[in-house]
Amino acid sequence: MPELPEVETTLRGVAPHITGKTVAALTVRQSKLRLPVPPGLADTLAGQTVLECGRRAKYLLVRFAHGILLIHLGMSGSLRVFTPGQAPEAGKHDHLDIAFSDGTLLRFHDPRRFGIVTWYAGAAETHPLLQHLAPEPLGAAFTADYLHTALQSRRSPVKTVLMDNRAVVGVGNIYANESLSAARISPLRPADNLTRDEAATLAHSIRDTLERAIAKGGSTLRDFVDSSGNSGYFQQEYRVYGRDGQACAECGATVVKTTLSGRGTFYCPVCQQ
Repeated sequence: MPELPEVETTLRGVAPHITGKTVAALTVRQSKLRLPVPPGLADTLAGQTVLECGRRAKYLLVRFAHGILLIHLGMSGSLRVFTPGQAPEAGKHDHLDIAFSDGTLLRFHDPRRFGIVTWYAGAAETHPLLQHLAPEPLGAAFTADYLHTALQSRRSPVKTVLMDNRAVVGVGNIYANESLSAARISPLRPADNLTRDEAATLAHSIRDTLERAIAKGGSTLRDFVDSSGNSGYFQQEYRVYGRDGQACAECGATVVKTTLSGRGTFYCPVCQQ
């Protein structure tokens, strides 16, 4: 599932190609996504100009003068940009195209149809999917003190809390595993058991892990490609994720796998006691 680095990579690839451009037409081939594509979306967007593109958690926000196009990549989605004269024939899972007046095409591809493409006429922070989200892990509000306070109110395993959007947004399964490994904290530790110093180390590890992943174009395990169709390659630097049975690069102990909240959880039992 695309996590924050993959969504940020998509944003950085898409934004320069569509910002300031005017929508000429919208084609919906499959409206039955996780939320149905609004039936009047083509009329809503026609003739409107993209003012800016942004991201909140794992949601992409395409801003127009009278509202926001909100996009979530779901489990397997991607957004591709095709420049004038480049767009290929639509495939089975190419569910939506936005054509711009200069010939640029933005295409939403989603084999599993768990993604979202919807319209909201209000301010982004008031949307029901966004209004209760925690601070961004790369933002100024995500401090050691903030994280320590958020962890102190939870008795669940710390990895489970890191994947809760009410505590911190965008840190999905892969990057929770990797951040805890870098911080040398067991994913099984009760969240309220971490000290302030450990929370500070973890906050730094989360930011560093996400920034490094963004620099590598995110991770491609199955379906994810960026706006140009390229795979990410942060998976080549995984410390623990998917490495159960292999030697820890730090101490040589065997990386183990367990399950927390239904998600595969990987850690070194020596480095992350």
